[in-house]
Amino acid sequence: MPAMPPPITDERAGLKDYLAAQQYAFHAIAFGLTDEQARQTPTVSALSIGGVIKHVTQCQRSWMRRVSSAPELAPTDLRSQEEQQSEYQNEFVMREDETLADLLAAFDAGNKEALALIDAVDLGAAVPVPPGVPWFPQDVPAWSMRWVLFHLIEELSRHAGQADIIRESIDGATLYELLAGVEDWEPTPWLTPWGKTPVS
Repeated sequence: MPAMPPPITDERAGLKDYLAAQQYAFHAIAFGLTDEQARQTPTVSALSIGGVIKHVTQCQRSWMRRVSSAPELAPTDLRSQEEQQSEYQNEFVMREDETLADLLAAFDAGNKEALALIDAVDLGAAVPVPPGVPWFPQDVPAWSMRWVLFHLIEELSRHAGQADIIRESIDGATLYELLAGVEDWEPTPWLTPWGKTPVS
Protein backbone atom coordinates (compact mmCIF):
# COMPACT_ATOMS: atom_id res chain seq x y z
CA MET A 1 0.00 0.00 0.00
CA PRO A 2 1.37 3.46 -0.80
CA ALA A 3 1.94 6.02 1.95
CA MET A 4 -1.38 7.74 1.22
CA PRO A 5 -4.85 6.53 0.23
CA PRO A 6 -5.72 6.81 -3.48
CA PRO A 7 -7.92 9.63 -4.82
CA ILE A 8 -11.47 9.29 -3.52
CA THR A 9 -14.07 8.27 -6.09
CA ASP A 10 -17.08 8.34 -3.73
CA GLU A 11 -17.89 8.46 -0.03
CA ARG A 12 -17.96 4.70 0.52
CA ALA A 13 -14.64 4.18 -1.25
CA GLY A 14 -13.15 7.07 0.73
CA LEU A 15 -14.23 5.60 4.06
CA LYS A 16 -12.88 2.21 3.08
CA ASP A 17 -9.56 3.49 1.75
CA TYR A 18 -8.90 5.77 4.71
CA LEU A 19 -9.79 3.05 7.20
CA ALA A 20 -7.51 0.60 5.37
CA ALA A 21 -4.67 3.14 5.47
CA GLN A 22 -4.97 3.55 9.24
CA GLN A 23 -5.13 -0.21 9.71
CA TYR A 24 -2.02 -0.66 7.60
CA ALA A 25 -0.09 1.91 9.61
CA PHE A 26 0.15 -0.53 12.51
CA HIS A 27 2.00 -3.02 10.33
CA ALA A 28 4.53 -0.33 9.49
CA ILE A 29 4.84 0.73 13.14
CA ALA A 30 5.51 -2.89 14.16
CA PHE A 31 7.90 -3.62 11.27
CA GLY A 32 11.14 -5.25 12.35
CA LEU A 33 10.33 -5.44 16.07
CA THR A 34 11.04 -8.48 18.17
CA ASP A 35 8.42 -9.68 20.64
CA GLU A 36 10.55 -8.29 23.45
CA GLN A 37 10.67 -4.85 21.81
CA ALA A 38 6.93 -4.94 21.17
CA ARG A 39 6.41 -5.37 24.94
CA GLN A 40 8.63 -2.42 25.88
CA THR A 41 7.11 0.70 27.45
CA PRO A 42 9.84 3.30 26.76
CA THR A 43 7.74 6.45 27.23
CA VAL A 44 5.87 7.94 30.19
CA SER A 45 2.86 5.96 28.96
CA ALA A 46 2.30 2.41 30.20
CA LEU A 47 1.53 1.36 26.62
CA SER A 48 3.68 -0.83 24.40
CA ILE A 49 3.39 -1.39 20.65
CA GLY A 50 1.83 -4.79 21.34
CA GLY A 51 -0.56 -3.27 23.86
CA VAL A 52 -1.70 -0.60 21.42
CA ILE A 53 -2.32 -3.23 18.73
CA LYS A 54 -4.35 -5.32 21.20
CA HIS A 55 -6.39 -2.27 22.15
CA VAL A 56 -7.19 -1.16 18.58
CA THR A 57 -8.13 -4.76 17.74
CA GLN A 58 -10.70 -4.79 20.53
CA CYS A 59 -11.81 -1.22 19.84
CA GLN A 60 -12.53 -2.01 16.19
CA ARG A 61 -14.24 -5.28 17.15
CA SER A 62 -16.59 -3.53 19.61
CA TRP A 63 -17.62 -0.89 17.08
CA MET A 64 -18.20 -3.52 14.39
CA ARG A 65 -20.33 -5.48 16.87
CA ARG A 66 -22.53 -2.41 17.26
CA VAL A 67 -22.75 -2.02 13.48
CA SER A 68 -23.59 -5.71 12.96
CA SER A 69 -26.32 -5.59 15.62
CA ALA A 70 -27.99 -2.42 14.32
CA PRO A 71 -30.76 -1.33 14.41
CA GLU A 72 -30.80 -3.22 17.72
CA LEU A 73 -28.31 -2.68 20.52
CA ALA A 74 -25.38 -5.08 20.65
CA PRO A 75 -25.98 -7.95 23.11
CA THR A 76 -25.31 -7.09 26.74
CA ASP A 77 -22.16 -8.53 28.28
CA LEU A 78 -23.53 -10.74 31.08
CA ARG A 79 -20.17 -11.45 32.72
CA SER A 80 -19.37 -10.05 36.15
CA GLN A 81 -17.92 -6.57 36.50
CA GLU A 82 -14.66 -8.16 37.71
CA GLU A 83 -14.37 -10.34 34.59
CA GLN A 84 -15.08 -7.42 32.28
CA GLN A 85 -12.59 -5.19 34.10
CA SER A 86 -9.90 -7.86 33.97
CA GLU A 87 -10.38 -8.29 30.23
CA TYR A 88 -10.29 -4.52 29.71
CA GLN A 89 -7.01 -4.17 31.62
CA ASN A 90 -5.49 -7.09 29.71
CA GLU A 91 -6.44 -5.34 26.46
CA PHE A 92 -3.61 -2.81 26.95
CA VAL A 93 -0.79 -5.22 27.83
CA MET A 94 1.20 -7.60 25.63
CA ARG A 95 1.69 -10.64 27.85
CA GLU A 96 4.77 -12.87 27.86
CA ASP A 97 2.76 -15.68 26.23
CA GLU A 98 1.67 -13.46 23.31
CA THR A 99 3.61 -12.84 20.10
CA LEU A 100 3.57 -9.80 17.87
CA ALA A 101 2.75 -12.01 14.86
CA ASP A 102 -0.33 -13.39 16.63
CA LEU A 103 -1.50 -9.93 17.70
CA LEU A 104 -1.18 -8.63 14.14
CA ALA A 105 -3.04 -11.69 12.79
CA ALA A 106 -5.94 -11.02 15.17
CA PHE A 107 -5.91 -7.36 14.17
CA ASP A 108 -5.99 -8.29 10.47
CA ALA A 109 -8.97 -10.58 10.98
CA GLY A 110 -10.90 -7.64 12.43
CA ASN A 111 -9.66 -5.36 9.66
CA LYS A 112 -11.06 -7.68 7.03
CA GLU A 113 -14.44 -7.78 8.78
CA ALA A 114 -14.60 -3.99 9.12
CA LEU A 115 -13.74 -3.35 5.47
CA ALA A 116 -16.32 -5.92 4.33
CA LEU A 117 -19.00 -4.23 6.43
CA ILE A 118 -18.39 -0.91 4.67
CA ASP A 119 -19.41 -2.56 1.40
CA ALA A 120 -22.54 -4.07 2.94
CA VAL A 121 -24.12 -1.38 5.13
CA ASP A 122 -26.44 1.54 4.47
CA LEU A 123 -24.27 4.48 5.52
CA GLY A 124 -27.32 6.38 6.75
CA ALA A 125 -28.69 3.51 8.88
CA ALA A 126 -28.99 4.04 12.62
CA VAL A 127 -26.58 2.52 15.14
CA PRO A 128 -28.09 2.82 18.65
CA VAL A 129 -26.06 4.64 21.31
CA PRO A 130 -25.59 2.26 24.27
CA PRO A 131 -27.15 3.80 27.38
CA GLY A 132 -25.23 4.46 30.56
CA VAL A 133 -21.75 4.81 29.03
CA PRO A 134 -20.37 8.07 30.48
CA TRP A 135 -18.33 9.05 27.41
CA PHE A 136 -21.24 8.47 25.00
CA PRO A 137 -23.82 11.23 24.45
CA GLN A 138 -26.90 11.00 26.66
CA ASP A 139 -29.10 13.10 24.39
CA VAL A 140 -28.51 11.23 21.08
CA PRO A 141 -30.48 8.00 20.48
CA ALA A 142 -28.40 6.76 17.55
CA TRP A 143 -25.41 7.45 15.37
CA SER A 144 -25.36 6.75 11.64
CA MET A 145 -23.21 4.02 10.13
CA ARG A 146 -21.33 6.86 8.46
CA TRP A 147 -20.55 8.48 11.84
CA VAL A 148 -19.33 5.16 13.28
CA LEU A 149 -16.90 4.65 10.40
CA PHE A 150 -15.54 8.19 10.67
CA HIS A 151 -15.14 7.64 14.39
CA LEU A 152 -13.32 4.35 13.84
CA ILE A 153 -10.88 6.10 11.50
CA GLU A 154 -10.38 8.73 14.21
CA GLU A 155 -9.76 6.05 16.86
CA LEU A 156 -7.21 4.18 14.78
CA SER A 157 -5.37 7.32 13.72
CA ARG A 158 -5.16 8.58 17.33
CA HIS A 159 -3.69 5.29 18.50
CA ALA A 160 -1.36 5.06 15.51
CA GLY A 161 0.04 8.42 16.58
CA GLN A 162 0.62 7.08 20.09
CA ALA A 163 2.32 4.02 18.63
CA ASP A 164 4.53 6.22 16.41
CA ILE A 165 5.98 7.89 19.51
CA ILE A 166 6.46 4.59 21.32
CA ARG A 167 8.22 3.08 18.29
CA GLU A 168 10.55 6.06 17.86
CA SER A 169 11.41 5.80 21.56
CA ILE A 170 12.36 2.13 21.14
CA ASP A 171 14.81 2.37 18.24
CA GLY A 172 14.47 5.77 16.55
CA ALA A 173 12.39 4.49 13.62
CA THR A 174 9.78 6.82 12.09
CA LEU A 175 6.77 6.05 9.93
CA TYR A 176 7.95 6.79 6.40
CA GLU A 177 11.17 4.80 6.72
CA LEU A 178 9.14 1.98 8.27
CA LEU A 179 6.62 2.08 5.42
CA ALA A 180 9.53 2.04 3.00
CA GLY A 181 10.92 -0.99 4.82
CA VAL A 182 7.60 -2.88 4.84
CA GLU A 183 7.16 -2.29 1.12
CA ASP A 184 10.83 -2.60 0.17
CA TRP A 185 11.07 0.80 -1.50
CA GLU A 186 14.34 1.65 -3.22
CA PRO A 187 16.61 3.81 -1.04
CA THR A 188 16.97 7.45 -2.07
CA PRO A 189 19.23 10.23 -0.78
CA TRP A 190 16.30 11.56 1.31
CA LEU A 191 14.57 8.36 2.46
CA THR A 192 16.20 5.11 3.52
CA PRO A 193 13.91 2.14 4.17
CA TRP A 194 14.28 0.87 7.74
CA GLY A 195 16.95 -1.83 7.82
CA LYS A 196 18.68 -0.80 4.58
CA THR A 197 21.95 1.03 4.00
CA PRO A 198 21.60 4.77 3.26
CA VAL A 199 22.42 5.99 -0.25
CA SER A 200 25.70 7.90 -0.14
